[in-house]
Amino acid sequence: MMRVAAIDCGTNSIRLLVADVCAGMVSDVHREMRIVRLGQDVDATGRLAPDALDRTRLALADYAAIARGAGAQRVRMVATSATRDAANREEFFAMVCRTLGTDAEVITGDEEARLSFTGAVGGLDPADGPFLIVDVGGGSTELVLGQWDGVRADVTAARSVDIGCVRITERHLRSDPPTPAEISAAEQFAAETLQPAFAAVPVAKARTWVGVAGTVTTLSAIAQQLPAYDLDSTHLSRLSLQQVRATAEQLLASTHQQRAANPVIHPGRVDVIAGGALIVRVLAEELHTRAGISELVVSEHDILDGITLGLA
Repeated sequence: MMRVAAIDCGTNSIRLLVADVCAGMVSDVHREMRIVRLGQDVDATGRLAPDALDRTRLALADYAAIARGAGAQRVRMVATSATRDAANREEFFAMVCRTLGTDAEVITGDEEARLSFTGAVGGLDPADGPFLIVDVGGGSTELVLGQWDGVRADVTAARSVDIGCVRITERHLRSDPPTPAEISAAEQFAAETLQPAFAAVPVAKARTWVGVAGTVTTLSAIAQQLPAYDLDSTHLSRLSLQQVRATAEQLLASTHQQRAANPVIHPGRVDVIAGGALIVRVLAEELHTRAGISELVVSEHDILDGITLGLA
């Protein structure tokens, strides 16, 4: 058994998993997420904002202390969409090295997809494969198709595209609530941006669609009308196509104040969850048409679990 720590720094959130890994199994010691919005305005300016870098630094300093205190023997941090796109990415790297004591790795979209798949399939029944794992992040979305035999994940196709809840909100959903014209433009943007992923990944071969990360898990909590966010209730929950449609419609019609009043929506997701829901709805419609899939399986296990498995 080895105790390791994984950190995933995305466009919207930074997350930590300290875990014990033994024989391909991950046992959580500490799992945490904070919204730092590292990708704030990156789509418009091409640069990481000073405030965003500082928010990330403060969270990372806490994570480094938690990992050390827990006795993690190895630490790996990956950074994804926001840093891939930023002109001043070297400022980010230098800050991470000073704060964490190790370098951040900017992984490709395909590597992000592979790690997400490996982490997501661990608790699933191999008989339900092939699996399509979809990770809707802040700045990018990954589609990964593969098999899981109960021991080893075998990825057959993967593609990452530049669309996520932060990016689509900043580009198209500016009103409160979004106007019909904004929603229509966002839907068109989502459909067009996702097409290369559908062209590269033969989704018609999938039997089970699994969604990972905060957008999808939050949609599950909303659809279940939970009184508070509860990981045990969201993990391996299932949303029908009708529930995906209804939840997205609810969020797109609500104001910022109404979303903020929902106890299952993290404060850092309030302004972007409607955009994320729209992307999931577009994905759901496409997968229903292309693969006859009418149900979304929600997983709380994702890229963090994949990173930890690779450290042991």
